[in-house]
Amino acid sequence: MELENIVANTVLLKAREDRDYCSLCDKQPIGRLLFRQFCETRPGLECYIQFLDSVAEYEVTPDEKLGEKGKEIMTKYLTPKSPVFVAQVGQDLVSQTEKKLLQRPSKELFSACAQSVHDYLKGEPFHEYLDSMYFDRFLQWKWLERQPVTKNTFRQYRVLGKGGFGEVCACQVRATGKMYACKRLEKKRIKKRKGESMALNEKQILEKVNSQFVVNLAYAYETKDALCLVLTIMNGGDLKFHIYNMGNPGFDEERALFYAAEILCGLEDLHRENTVYRDLKPENILLDDYGHIRISDLGLAVKIPEGDLIRGRVGTVGYMAPEVLNNQRYGLSPDYWGLGCLIYEMIEGQSPFRGRKEKVKREEVDRRVLETEETYSQKFSEEAKSICKMLLTKDAKQRLGCREEGAAEVKRHPFFRNMNFKRLEAGMLDPPFIPDPRAVYCKDVLDIEQFSTVKGVNLDHTDDDFYSKFSTGSVPIPWQSEMIETECFKELNVFGPNGTLSPDLNRSHPPEPPKKGLLQRIFKRQVRDAPSVPGCPGVGPGMPQAQVLPRGRSCGLLPACGVWETGVRVGGRSLPEPLRPAGLGDPQGPAQSSPFIRASQPRHRGRSG
Repeated sequence: MELENIVANTVLLKAREDRDYCSLCDKQPIGRLLFRQFCETRPGLECYIQFLDSVAEYEVTPDEKLGEKGKEIMTKYLTPKSPVFVAQVGQDLVSQTEKKLLQRPSKELFSACAQSVHDYLKGEPFHEYLDSMYFDRFLQWKWLERQPVTKNTFRQYRVLGKGGFGEVCACQVRATGKMYACKRLEKKRIKKRKGESMALNEKQILEKVNSQFVVNLAYAYETKDALCLVLTIMNGGDLKFHIYNMGNPGFDEERALFYAAEILCGLEDLHRENTVYRDLKPENILLDDYGHIRISDLGLAVKIPEGDLIRGRVGTVGYMAPEVLNNQRYGLSPDYWGLGCLIYEMIEGQSPFRGRKEKVKREEVDRRVLETEETYSQKFSEEAKSICKMLLTKDAKQRLGCREEGAAEVKRHPFFRNMNFKRLEAGMLDPPFIPDPRAVYCKDVLDIEQFSTVKGVNLDHTDDDFYSKFSTGSVPIPWQSEMIETECFKELNVFGPNGTLSPDLNRSHPPEPPKKGLLQRIFKRQVRDAPSVPGCPGVGPGMPQAQVLPRGRSCGLLPACGVWETGVRVGGRSLPEPLRPAGLGDPQGPAQSSPFIRASQPRHRGRSG
């Protein structure tokens, strides 16, 4: 029994260690950059980062050049005489990789070697990183990330449309200038319709799914009257508009294929979280400024319990799968049916079971879905016809994508023969259509129907628990990406000369008092008490609050200067002194504990990390 306990505890600790390395040094964008900086200052580790970069480049290399690129990596990093030899990759693994390279190189050729490098980095190098000034800087960014979010964090602009519980408008983060869409859920309307669980479900799924093919949640906060989701803004309109309002209905097959591939990648990311979307239709597929698409409106999405199936007759008429209409138990299968409907509609210019503008009862559409076969015109190539037929198979067990391999099986279909999914996921493929930046792909403000006033509903303290679960502030990965994209990270991530501590990381010297310049006099920045920040010990009443200075796209997102308890200066700006909030290893939110966080222990004093 004692031996079993030792083994179990060892496995648990190993799992925690892996999770923390993966989260802190890979998943979280700022953490990844800072760990990279740490490794680049260590001569023995720099080659490992270079090797991982080369493997990433290899994976997006065109197929015809894989052999050449693979030989280059083998020679440079996996040959013992090389000056940048990656010694931690075992010789047996190197031999196997070289043999596969000579036979038939694949995109995954160096995956095992890369994993071997990560296994090494998550050991001693990772623990050295946790005691370095680079990790202290990461903690400063986490402190900023966890500052309270309110309506004053944003500038509000025009209404873009309507959701189920309120309006959707454009908004801009005051500190960085980044634009988003703000989806307002009116509190009284939610309560009247008993939509609390639906609203919270959508919010929780959005913050867990980090995909470039699914609309991302960046912030969640509340006002007196509404709950607000701040989401990726998509200015290019929806697929329904582009299918039916831009010339002849439908797309050429090349354009339909590109959108289908990106939708498939989005579904794959959702399915990786064991989440079924259940509402795939043209209205829910949005285009961004560059012509790439994202899946939106996750109101009907649901997480499937591990090893279980669900039941629920939800979706949109004409797009619901037979197993949904029959109220059978299902897993991820309805999404592949929906993908088939979308590919068909993009090519044909009408949905597979109802003609365009055809007036037909819901019961008749459901009957067609269950009993009739779709028809194919000359617009369909053999490959397009084949994938639609296989995705629109009425028996879910026989449907393409519904077996063990999921999206990988769909990607191998001849319809996607010329699609390089690695390059697509890396954002290296140009979309077939780019929206006109001068056009507004949404209804005129006057055409958007106004919501009526909700009467007979009172909000009270019994609603507070729901509001607190919903209003969690910044979502780590999108927030960190925003800091990098708007160059706030670049401007503030300053260290001392020759890898020494910057003043804000040196606890033995208090910061210099801030100089009162013109901007300070204009905005009259003052130090005032900050509210408690959940999960951040040492941040609460009586401590200085971060002040935000509106500066367009510049970096005004900074705590007040000259305060030793939480704020210290760097490069003319200021960052908080390192704190150690619990649950830092989980980018999705606070956890109960983390094995490497030692909040009460003193950090290094004056050393370079």
